[in-house]
Amino acid sequence: MTTTRIALVTGASAGIGAATARRLARAGFTVYGAARRTDRLAELADDGVIALAMDVTDDESLQAGVARILAQHGRIDVLVNNAGYGSYGAVEDVPLEEARRQFDVNVFGLARLTQLVLPAMREQGSGRIVNVTSMGGKMATAFGGWYHATKFAVEGLSDSLRQEVAPYGVDVVVVEPGAIRTEWGGIAAESLVARSGDGAYGERARRASATLHSPRAERLQSSPEVVAKAITRAATARRPRTRYAVGAGAKPVIAARKVLPDRAFDLAARQLMG
Repeated sequence: MTTTRIALVTGASAGIGAATARRLARAGFTVYGAARRTDRLAELADDGVIALAMDVTDDESLQAGVARILAQHGRIDVLVNNAGYGSYGAVEDVPLEEARRQFDVNVFGLARLTQLVLPAMREQGSGRIVNVTSMGGKMATAFGGWYHATKFAVEGLSDSLRQEVAPYGVDVVVVEPGAIRTEWGGIAAESLVARSGDGAYGERARRASATLHSPRAERLQSSPEVVAKAITRAATARRPRTRYAVGAGAKPVIAARKVLPDRAFDLAARQLMG
């Protein structure tokens, strides 16, 4: 079987995932870039990234993808769990069906794929699992309750998993991006208006939506490359840190949440969200 390091990156069709897949390929990995729509992965082929059709909410798709990689290479060295999205709206307004979908994509898909790669990593006595959360896994703002809940969940899941698999030579790393220039802001803003733009939360929701997707916010955002660099460091370091907070706002916001009382942080978050 191959001696080349093998990496699997989910959510590789755009943004952080695409930048990470390219950077890992340049670092010498054989990289499988996974996404639901492989047509959006076509441009990664020039960088040597192998397109892999995978829907993290479809167990057959996950099993087939992992089986294909193991059949071809006999190992998986790095799993980057990046697939996810932000669905915004007041907790009261978001249908539970959508809340469950958010958990299916952001938490259970990540967890299931991790379950599938761990036997191979344990057998080979090495491996690196990189879970992309968010600074939103350490703090919360209004109208992002379900999204924040998923990211808080992945933070806790990662901490437990790290302790479980360390004796087998497997490292678990959390990467916590701040404000990044991707499709995320537009999706979150649109879902917020659709769910809470009218009714009891309407005025505040519309202001928050405008803040999420404003030209000023976009100017302050970091490039996905910033996160891709951190993920590559996490994937290649001899002894990686357990967490990497990177990108606009990540370190100061996480630090502020640690030291500010709840109500003081609530006030700061209200100002941040307009």
